[in-house]
Amino acid sequence: MHKFVFKLHLYASLILCPLILVFAITGCFMAFEPEIDHWVHRKLSYVEPRRKALSIADIANTLNKEYPHDTIVGYHLSTFPGISYQVYTNIQTIYINQYNGKVLGTMAGPDFWQKAQNIIHQLHLRLAFRDNHDTGKLIMSWTGVVLLIILPSGLFLWWKQKRVSIRASGQSRQKWFDLHSMIGIFSFVFIMISVITGVIIGFENKTTPLLNRITSSKSIERPEFKIVPQTNVKQISPDRALQLARLTLPGASPFDINIPGQTEAYSIRCRYPEDLTPGGRSMVMIDPYSTKVLFIESSRTAPTGTRIKIANRAIHTGDIFGVPSKILGLLVCLALCSQIVSGARMWWLRKIKKAIK
Repeated sequence: MHKFVFKLHLYASLILCPLILVFAITGCFMAFEPEIDHWVHRKLSYVEPRRKALSIADIANTLNKEYPHDTIVGYHLSTFPGISYQVYTNIQTIYINQYNGKVLGTMAGPDFWQKAQNIIHQLHLRLAFRDNHDTGKLIMSWTGVVLLIILPSGLFLWWKQKRVSIRASGQSRQKWFDLHSMIGIFSFVFIMISVITGVIIGFENKTTPLLNRITSSKSIERPEFKIVPQTNVKQISPDRALQLARLTLPGASPFDINIPGQTEAYSIRCRYPEDLTPGGRSMVMIDPYSTKVLFIESSRTAPTGTRIKIANRAIHTGDIFGVPSKILGLLVCLALCSQIVSGARMWWLRKIKKAIK
């Protein structure tokens, strides 16, 4: 049994090591994706916090004077006092200090880092390629499934010697083995959690209905509304729409709002204090003429299956507890890298030893 498990662990790891390294290396960058983006674009991102931000109307007036040929289509309102607002127009993205109205800079499209970020993200999800069957995502998802075999088999092999330290004396291969064993056992639970949550995300089209069945709940479908313009009635202002969103979801902070066309609704994305994911998990849709709330999606009142799905994603990305869990996520990715490198090194030294004999 030991010999069989050893071969299973070895060859499965060797075959999949390039894909596992892709998971681990891209995960290192993704753990602090927003923070890295802010640091790279620090002249555009960081502002000195003050007591009160300007209204959307004031910001719009300032930008309409400076960029008369731009049409504002949306606003991204930072929920962190030291991070700037972003205003989306039909031409560019404008970064603005929300406290004094100073324009910090503009971007007509993604720069080198933002393109690199997208490639890293897509590598992690689907090897950066997509076809009609999303083959890349299937490959990475099944790699996660095989990891769920590799990791317990490693624990089984470790149990025989139970090494948790590196021998001071001994051959090079023994030291690599000790390093592999020590890092593996200390990181085992955390890597398993990361892989399990990743597999759930990878097979979301299967796992989401399963979660709904187990919890006897149903996912909320976000409807599409076509608004009928009302004659002689102006659309409400973005500031009024934000006020309505705050009243609809008390305690949530609106952070993303569109400027609707004549037949569109306001879509306002919101984030509760406990929701640390950058994209938020709550939304309010409002009729811009009648002020009627058309749709509410709240992470606090979502069906049980949906809340489990949200928590699963937050655990996988390290957002669940903010910076501490992000650091833990980074360490998990580094541990996975070290396991691949140390395992490959042991295999290579074993081959050399056999060749010499």
